[in-house]
Amino acid sequence: MSIEAIVFYILLIDAISANVMVHFGRDWYLQNFRTISRWFPPAEGWTLYYLTLVLWVGSLLYRAGKLF
Repeated sequence: MSIEAIVFYILLIDAISANVMVHFGRDWYLQNFRTISRWFPPAEGWTLYYLTLVLWVGSLLYRAGKLF
């Protein structure tokens, strides 16, 4: 497994967890991370955009033969 694949999978886990947190754990995030949530509010648009970009990079890595 190449370093590109490892970085991609780490980013994929991060993007999926960010989407899950925004859609289902917004109140928990705002309650437990008060200071950080002022600077980084949970926004659905940005997390969906982030997931889309990560999936696009994954498709490029797949076409290059780096993922499997």
